[in-house]
Amino acid sequence: MSQHFLLSAKARTLSVRKVMDLTNDQAFQLFKEMRWGSGDEVACPVCGTVGKHHFISTRKQWRCKDCGHTFSVTSGTIFAFHKLPLRVYLAAIAIYTNAVKGLSALQLSRDLGVQYKTAFVLAHKIRESLIKCRDDSPLVGEIHVDGTYVNGSIRQKNKKKDRIDRRLAENQKPSKRCVFVMRQKAETTGNLIKGSNKTITFVIRAENQADVSKLANQFVKKGSIICADESSAYDTLHAKFETRRVNHTKEYRSDTGTTNNLAESYFSRFRRMQYGQTHKFGNQYLANYANEAAYREDTRRKSNGEIFIDITMKCAKTRIHHDWCGYWQGNKRQSERLGF
Repeated sequence: MSQHFLLSAKARTLSVRKVMDLTNDQAFQLFKEMRWGSGDEVACPVCGTVGKHHFISTRKQWRCKDCGHTFSVTSGTIFAFHKLPLRVYLAAIAIYTNAVKGLSALQLSRDLGVQYKTAFVLAHKIRESLIKCRDDSPLVGEIHVDGTYVNGSIRQKNKKKDRIDRRLAENQKPSKRCVFVMRQKAETTGNLIKGSNKTITFVIRAENQADVSKLANQFVKKGSIICADESSAYDTLHAKFETRRVNHTKEYRSDTGTTNNLAESYFSRFRRMQYGQTHKFGNQYLANYANEAAYREDTRRKSNGEIFIDITMKCAKTRIHHDWCGYWQGNKRQSERLGF
């Protein structure tokens, strides 16, 4: 029996120890390469001029030759105005990378030796970079779709006579949300089953025909095959796509081989992240958590070194996000990210 990829040496090309052993200069050069490449040319975050700007070696900063703005390697990125050494931020990305089922802010704060508030914002900045840089191009081929509900649990009363029917809409929490997922099936090579290679998630108020139809029209290419369960929310898809259904009250796979197991496998990781790590998802940032689980599913066959580089580059490309500037001083996102 062949060894699983995740148990092989090819999957371990990075360690947190190596990142923490970096000097300040090495961490500076690494983040610079992730943002602008290995050359001497850098881009001014204000005017956008790319070139060999004047480098102030004593301050590790550049002065733009066009507009005169002074900027650093993190200026204009989601890590702008950082107070910790740059290698601590790189170590946070490495720890985040290795946490295959998600990472709690409490664990990150202990690993880095920083306050919980610092770790909480840092983890959310990484999640924000993942959702800002995700690939939203249309899915093609065989697409598995499904939805699951979160933040709707109601604790039953102790006495049976006091209990309510939690299935009724009037007895459900207004904070209840649906995480809707669409997963593209990878092409099978020989006997090797690769599962999915692209996952897109959305947060909607409920699994309904209107939202499902809009999402399918925008994010699924015409001519694709959609695999779904027996929910009536997917009935309208038959008019525009070849839609295959499986009745989960009777079977998890139909006699014709139809399943939506790729969507179900995503929810498996998503629930483990919820129950085992974060324990609670706030509706304001539920879309970020859902997208994080999708990213971890899509990169499960890559080495941790590749994932580390990819996340670092996404953080370097993500602009300053005002939701995470002064978060603990009251500057919090007021609305949730619903739909698309």
